[in-house]
Amino acid sequence: MPKPRSVAPHRTERSQTSLVRTALAAVLAVAGIAWVVFYDVAVVDDGTPKQVADLGSWNFLLGFGALFLGLALAAHRSTPLGRGRGVVVGMLACFLLGLLWIVVYYVTGQTTAIPIISALGNYNLLVGIGFMSVGFVYATKWE
Repeated sequence: MPKPRSVAPHRTERSQTSLVRTALAAVLAVAGIAWVVFYDVAVVDDGTPKQVADLGSWNFLLGFGALFLGLALAAHRSTPLGRGRGVVVGMLACFLLGLLWIVVYYVTGQTTAIPIISALGNYNLLVGIGFMSVGFVYATKWE
């Protein structure tokens, strides 16, 4: 007769909050915002540091990519935004931010004085769609 296998204890629905994942998500989101603002405010005007200025518009991809990656990491169950009401808040916030970003771009047009929006041009549509895509990441976690 085979020996009965030991059964692992059942994990509760509420898993522990991962401080590492939460901190990484927050650092990526804040670093992405800081990179875009730094590039648009400091580097575009005087061209220093040269290494950053040489990247040109790729700086926006780096900044917004880090922001979107941080938001997507925050959708994991081990973070506060990844479970319960946090999923709904994250999902709706990303959907509304994306919609608001696109609407502001279309309403203000190409001749706007809003710094980042005027620098991005038609890439504002990608930023808005990026926010909405992260909203769909949250939507897949919603129960």
